[in-house]
Amino acid sequence: MRHLIAILLQNEAGALTRVTGLISSRGYNIESLSVAPTNDPSISRITLVTTGSDAVIAQINSQLQKLVDVVTVEDMTTGDHLARELALLKLQIDADQQDAAMQVVRRSGGKVLSTEPSWIVEIAGTEDEIAEAVAAIAAFGTIVEIVRGGVLGISRAGRRTPAGR
Repeated sequence: MRHLIAILLQNEAGALTRVTGLISSRGYNIESLSVAPTNDPSISRITLVTTGSDAVIAQINSQLQKLVDVVTVEDMTTGDHLARELALLKLQIDADQQDAAMQVVRRSGGKVLSTEPSWIVEIAGTEDEIAEAVAAIAAFGTIVEIVRGGVLGISRAGRRTPAGR
C-alpha cells in the first residue's frame, strides 16, 4: 500500500540523510520526497511517499520517532488530508493548436508560464489529475520535457504535538 508520511525534524546537518537512510536500509524505495523549513526555521518538514504493508510502515514510523532529530511522524494515508503535486511541462505546440491547448490548460487548472521558444505549463493537483491534464495537453503538440515535484500533504486536523518530546 502507498503511504504518505509527514515528518517534522530538527533543521540540522545530516538529519535528512538519517531519515532516508533508515527507510532505504530496510529495502523500501522513497517514491516522492519534499523537504522545506516550516514557519519555525529550526524545524523542517519532510513529506515522503513510500510503499509497504501497514505493519511495516508502522514499524518504520516507530523507528523514525526514535531518531534524535525527529520531532513528529505522521502517516497521513488513512487520515483526512489534502495532497498535491506540481508538474512543469515543456511543450512544442503548433500555431494552429495554441488556442485549443490554452483552453485545455485552463480547464485543467494549469497556468501557461511561457510560450517562447517553447510552452512551459504549470499544473498542480493529484497524481491522477496531472496525468489526465498531461494526456489532454499532449493531444495538441509534443511534450519535450516533464518535471514533477514531490507530493506535499497536509492534514485537515489540528497540528500534532510531539509525543514525549
